[in-house]
Formats: sequence, C-alpha cells, structure tokens
Amino acid sequence: MQLADGGRQQDRDIWTALSRLSGFPEPYLLGKERSYLRWSRAYAQQLIREDIRDLTDVKLISDLESLYELLPSKVGSPLSITSLARDLKVAYNSISNWLSIFERFFMIIRLAPWTGKIARAIQKETKVYLWDSPRIENAAQRFENMVALELWRAVQGWNDLGYGRFSLHFIKNKEQEEVDFLIADRRKPLLLVEAKQADTQATPALKKFQERLKIPAVQLVQELEGYRLLSNRDQSIMIAPAFHWLAQLP
Repeated sequence: MQLADGGRQQDRDIWTALSRLSGFPEPYLLGKERSYLRWSRAYAQQLIREDIRDLTDVKLISDLESLYELLPSKVGSPLSITSLARDLKVAYNSISNWLSIFERFFMIIRLAPWTGKIARAIQKETKVYLWDSPRIENAAQRFENMVALELWRAVQGWNDLGYGRFSLHFIKNKEQEEVDFLIADRRKPLLLVEAKQADTQATPALKKFQERLKIPAVQLVQELEGYRLLSNRDQSIMIAPAFHWLAQLP
C-alpha cells in the first residue's frame, strides 16, 4: 500500500528533523544543526553540573559526565552495569544510582525485559535510550532510539488518559534472539515492534516470539515507502515505514 504524497512527505520531513535536531522545542524550532549542537552541550552540562549536583548527593561529577558520554554507544543492547563500573573504575552501586538519577532528570529512559511465556529470557539487564537522540552517532542505534521514544510517549499518553496500565519492554533470551519492543497492558502482551534500517523481511526472532505470544507484530523500517503484510503461519506481520506508522500514534 502506497501513501498519499502530501502526508508522506510531511511525516518524513518531521522524522528527519527529529533525527537531526531532537524533539526538544528550542533546537527543533530553530531548525539548525549548529544551534542543536550548542544546545545539546549546554543541556547536558547544566543538568549534570548544576541541577543534579545541587539536588543530589553525587560528588563525582566528572565520572557522571563520563557515564553519560558512554551511553550513546550502548543504545539498543541490554546494559551491563558491571561492565560500565569496570570501564569507569567505580562501584556497581554508583553506576546503578547514577542511571536512576539520569532517568529522574529525563536524560534517559530504561526498559525492563519481558519474561512472560518466554523460555530462557534474560531477566535482570535493562535497555537504555536517550531523550537526546542526535547524540547517537550510529544511524541504526539512533533510529531504534527514536522509535523507543515515540513508543514511550504513546504508552505514557495512554496511561495519562486512563486507557489502561501500559508498559514498554523488550524481549531477549539467552540464545541472543531479540525483539526490540513489546507493549503490554496490565502485564498482558499486546504488540511486538521491531525496528530495522532497511530490512523488509520479518526477522526470525519476530516470527518466533509472535508465534509464542499470539499477538500482532509490526516491523518498522527506516527506508520504506509503503506498507506490506507478511504471513506468519496463522498470523500476520506488518512491514511499515517508521516515519508514517509512528505519526499515527496518539
């Protein structure tokens, strides 16, 4: 299914701007990458060196900044606090505490793994995504981060409107099979979402976990114009352009 040219181009332009400028009002409305870079540097410095320093008992501000600088390269993979603690030569509990602080100050979001009905699912490690997407240099990681933010926004909006008790997760098992996102309501799985730069064939893991959970699934693709529907035994997987499918979320 192809998209109407007008709506398609508008959605694509917005998506491209979010990738370059973030969704924060000041840099987005200014519309210039140089303005975004200045804003992003000041944003991180002010939050860490002033707000976090003044409102928490954290003393190792330079280590806190080092941790934040490491996070863009960790997007999209389950985060090992042990590895981060070793890299920064600080205690495990310090890293855990600092990540919680970043979350409270809206610098990151963290997703817990989904374990229901998933054999050998990982249970402890979380995924981290940044509110400031353009900080992420790797295009595939930045794309997944942007999808995560849009799904998070939708989930929080549905909760605020009283539509349910929605939550956002990921799936990964010890065989390294993974689906990027799972939306649940009241601990019941509702939708699987995979994010891919250009792959228009449903991933084996997406097929497998859909068969296991018996719920709808969509694969969001960065480089795609129209929609496709692929069969997965007695179910279907939608292959959709991310910029347009996400724009339809409330």
